[in-house]
Amino acid sequence: MLEEVLSYLGIFLLACLKSIFPPVLGPAAGMSKLEIIIVTVAGLMTSVTLFTFVGEKIKKNIIPIFVKKPKKFSKRSRRMVSTWKKYGIIGTCFLTPLVLSPVGGSLLVSSVGAPRKQVFFYMFIFGVFWAVIWTFSVDYLIEVGLVTVKDR
Repeated sequence: MLEEVLSYLGIFLLACLKSIFPPVLGPAAGMSKLEIIIVTVAGLMTSVTLFTFVGEKIKKNIIPIFVKKPKKFSKRSRRMVSTWKKYGIIGTCFLTPLVLSPVGGSLLVSSVGAPRKQVFFYMFIFGVFWAVIWTFSVDYLIEVGLVTVKDR
């Protein structure tokens, strides 16, 4: 029982960092498709909630501790700004689970001042969308034999 709880907790924490981890690791942990989708979306939304509310505080108070002389325009910041300008809130939320991490996407939308209600709504919608796509894609790869899963 404890092993199972720790397995779910570990996969949930990985989902907070990158949304592809639960669909890839869930079958090996013996999780059902629904459980994988729920853990994926829960991890994504936990990161989105945390970094949307504290993103600005992290930017002002924590980053200066580690970065003494921040560059005004780094490659990364230019990419984030161009992503925001090109795709807006909907496109950024769509790309967050796919390309960006939940942390990166949340910090991006919070740093440009996107409305929180819209951020939560679109992140949830696209989080569910990508969780379903990835879960069923990995399941299909397991069924056709391209990926093998050892029983626990």
